[in-house]
Amino acid sequence: MRAKLAGVLTVVGALSACGATTSAQPSPTGPGVLTLDRAQPPTPGGEVGEASTEFQSAADMSMWTKLSDTEKDVDRIAKLDVNTTVKGSLYLEPRTSTWFDGFRGPFVYQELAGDILMYARVKAEGRKGGQPERKFSLGGLMARQPGSYTKPNWVSITTGTGDESGRVEVKYTQDGSSKPQELAVKAGWVDLALGRVGRAFVALYREDGGAWKVGRRWPSNLPDVLQWGLTAYTDWDSYNVLKKDATKANAKQIKGVPDLKLTVDFVRFLRPELPEYADPLNTASVSDEVLIKAMTPAGA
Repeated sequence: MRAKLAGVLTVVGALSACGATTSAQPSPTGPGVLTLDRAQPPTPGGEVGEASTEFQSAADMSMWTKLSDTEKDVDRIAKLDVNTTVKGSLYLEPRTSTWFDGFRGPFVYQELAGDILMYARVKAEGRKGGQPERKFSLGGLMARQPGSYTKPNWVSITTGTGDESGRVEVKYTQDGSSKPQELAVKAGWVDLALGRVGRAFVALYREDGGAWKVGRRWPSNLPDVLQWGLTAYTDWDSYNVLKKDATKANAKQIKGVPDLKLTVDFVRFLRPELPEYADPLNTASVSDEVLIKAMTPAGA
């Protein structure tokens, strides 16, 4: 496994897994207000930048590790290649699988430490084109705590078909309990961003030709070193009676009707940073407009 352990940025205050995003007005003893003119985009390059991949050559796949290889999981990937199925892109086609509560699905990743912004351009389609027809056929970005089998911990932002087609799903899973939220999005290419800064995780998305939107902010107590990478899963309905038994479902490959292909144009890693007085979980301290500037690449 190729690990890229990037330098750790200072994390302000204790990380907390409880609570929620607030709009409480900052007080003299609390967080200050970060204005748009003072916010800075994430920093490209450096050690974390070396993990970025443009997927121009099959050799680029050597930078990425399959979860099924490192943690002896079932390999739920039907097809995975770079610059072969789709020129200049990573192509991932999952078997019947899911990431929900204690269920595990396909995941390819790099290990990185500290505050990270992962930015990618992706397209999720059914295997015959168009929108995936099977429910919860989604692909995109995930950050996962390594080795978290008995108490899974991860965050994700994916796109494709959820309960309905044309969705972005943002999801935080803490100790094996997933809390997803779906947002409407146009079919086609979607830019996704998943990042940690200070005591918060944030998920952002942008439709092709559109403007960035904040999908969700979460408080987080995930460890410094995480697996940052790509996931794709499909065909939840084929789990049938095993929908309530993750242990048995994870032990084998579920037979079903998978209907997802994920194309990834690039994945880029950057370093976000907020001033100490700014609280990314408080919308009065860091507004959505400011958060978007601080958590998306300059010029993207």
